[in-house]
Amino acid sequence: MNLISKFFEELTTEELYEILKVRTKIFVVEQNCPYLDPDGMDYQSLHVFYEGNKQVLAYLRAFRKDEETVQMGRVLSAEHGKGYGGKILTEGLEQIRQKMNPGKIYIEAQCYATHFYEREGFRICSEEFLEDGIPHVGMIKEM
Repeated sequence: MNLISKFFEELTTEELYEILKVRTKIFVVEQNCPYLDPDGMDYQSLHVFYEGNKQVLAYLRAFRKDEETVQMGRVLSAEHGKGYGGKILTEGLEQIRQKMNPGKIYIEAQCYATHFYEREGFRICSEEFLEDGIPHVGMIKEM
């Protein structure tokens, strides 16, 4: 399993294809949530992922929300129960720190996953809201 951390223009076409494939698998098919995943933010994002056998095993992306804040999202693990989610979150935060140097990191987390993010120092900073019919909250981590 190899860690890869690249800005959009550095991705190969194969890497981009595998990223979009796994995001569709998890967020559209598995969560039964029809929405347009390629939202235009990928162009300005840092893409951090674990790859094995030419497949994306875990992934997240990050982009500038404002001068001080980086927004992280699309956090996923392709194979549940193997610890890949925790690994990509820990390593992704380090990659964001090194390559983007934010004052804060913000995420719109699905409500069921707030404890996952709290373990890495995120705290809830908003009321619950619906995104594509799924309950979310804003969470922030000071760097």
